[in-house]
Amino acid sequence: MNSRFDPLLESTADAKAYAGEAGLSASVIIVNYNGGEYLQRCVGHLCAQTVTDFEVIVVDNGSHDGSLAHVPDDTRFRILDLGRNTGFAFANNRAVEVARSPWIALLNSDAFPAPDWLERLLHAAETSQEFSFFGSHQYLFEPPEHLKGQGDILDGTGDMLARNGLAWRRDHMVPADLAVCTSDEVFGACAAAALYDRAAFSEVGGFEESFFCYFEDVDLSFKLRLAGYRCLHVADAVVHHVGSASAGMSSEFQIYHGYRNLIWSFCKNMPIDLLLRNLPAFFLLLLRILITDGMHGRRTTLLKAYRDAIRGLPVVLIERRPAVQGLRRVSSAEIASHFGASRHFRELVSGIMFRRLARLRKLLARTVRRGQGAGQ
Repeated sequence: MNSRFDPLLESTADAKAYAGEAGLSASVIIVNYNGGEYLQRCVGHLCAQTVTDFEVIVVDNGSHDGSLAHVPDDTRFRILDLGRNTGFAFANNRAVEVARSPWIALLNSDAFPAPDWLERLLHAAETSQEFSFFGSHQYLFEPPEHLKGQGDILDGTGDMLARNGLAWRRDHMVPADLAVCTSDEVFGACAAAALYDRAAFSEVGGFEESFFCYFEDVDLSFKLRLAGYRCLHVADAVVHHVGSASAGMSSEFQIYHGYRNLIWSFCKNMPIDLLLRNLPAFFLLLLRILITDGMHGRRTTLLKAYRDAIRGLPVVLIERRPAVQGLRRVSSAEIASHFGASRHFRELVSGIMFRRLARLRKLLARTVRRGQGAGQ
């Protein structure tokens, strides 16, 4: 453990005994892996927060780019150097064990919070006590080329889950003026910028460490939902998020872990009656993914993900599923009410249609400009 850690917190037992005694409003956790200038920008935004009574734990997964040099010489900041790439799930769990606040704020190294981001999340936690975890209003830091000129583009306004196990960020890649702009209940929170009740997080076992990374926040949200905890999207808690800065957008790494973990999460978390009822839709989803994504040269990666998911199912079903289902406090009907497939499918399709229309509009605009130039 890095020397910047308080020696009182070198064991999990000490950390739990000390949690809350420090009077900290939140423990902000950043998992870093070669974050570079993104980490520098991220911690700079944290230093500008309107609340100051928080700690920051930077967990480093064996970076070799010197990015830890960007962690400020500030007594609120501590470093947990794990020495190797342990994955997002493992790293966050270790940091939660030594956190000193009853509220855990997770923040990606490529997510840049507005000055009142943490204040808004903590205010929501105080005023909406029927909720136990909270998601942020995420904008894309840099919109893709085909969406430039469309104003602010959203990265997401909460995680959604369909009955077949498919998950996505609501309003992803949608202009801000066309999307949800009020705080409302969602299935779960994107862990790129979210606040969790530490007691609830720990009760359900935190992140599933076998996932390594990707889909672990959806899995955590599912476990929290089963235990009766609810999630609120906080519309005025704003961050700008780069997204997949470490692994790359739609990389083989992301595709492999995302779909392998989707299979494990569905099989582990879905209540038995819903699992049996939705198995046909689940298998159709996997087939559709294999066909559509396979057309883009990803079939080998997908088949490897499916193979490894099947190999891991005995452990998932025999060891992990009973533990998760043992935490369940709500009915299957309550769970199902938060992932109505038809509504979410229409939302997903509308987002795809908007992106296609945006591309068409840009193409038409270029055609008009060329026509005008030719007429002069």
